[in-house]
This record gives sequence, structure tokens and C-alpha cells, in this order.
Amino acid sequence: MAEEEGATQNKGFKLFGILDVQKTPCARDAILHGAGGSLAAGLLHFLATSRVKRSFDVGFAGFMLTTLGSWFYCRMNNAKLRAQQRLIQEGMKNKLVYEGTVLDPTNKPKAEAPSSPS
Repeated sequence: MAEEEGATQNKGFKLFGILDVQKTPCARDAILHGAGGSLAAGLLHFLATSRVKRSFDVGFAGFMLTTLGSWFYCRMNNAKLRAQQRLIQEGMKNKLVYEGTVLDPTNKPKAEAPSSPS
């Protein structure tokens, strides 16, 4: 009985039967942005033209464009963040490896102090 509860809780919400919204990065936010874009585009078109079917089509197009735009923007930012994290992790690893050696970039040789005329 407990296994059945665990299976239903981990099932999640699948969009079109293929996209698991809970496990796919950026999917939830993109769908929520798409719903808002759809509502705004459809409602504005309806208020401007009073054509129901065309307003629905404009709303659907607004949903698709807003969802895809939001998803690509979020994925691009996530990729940039992962690249920055990899760069920082590599720098920290190199700092630990080279610390205290001649190759340490923070260990600069001390310049000779110019002799002052006395």
C-alpha cells in the first residue's frame, strides 16, 4: 500500500505525455509564462476585434511563442551559469594544487627594494 502511494506521488505532471514538467529544467516556468502570454494576446486581440475564433488562434500562437521564448532564454542562462561554475571549480582545484609552489600565480617574487642614497 505504501509503495502505491510513493508511485503516484513520483509520477509528476506530463505535458503531451512526454515532457515531465517537474523534472525538466525551466519547463514549469516556461509553461506558466506561456499561459500568461496566451491570455494577454488573446484578450487584447478580442478587445480590439471582437472576433472569438481569431482571438483563440492569436492566444494559442501567443502561448507557443511565449513558452518557447521563455524556455530557450532560461536554458541559455542555465548553460552560461554551468560554464561559469565549471570555470570556478577548475580555478579552485588549480589553486589547491599549485598553492605554495613556484607556479602559484599569487606568489609573486618580491622585487628588490631600490637602494636609497644615504
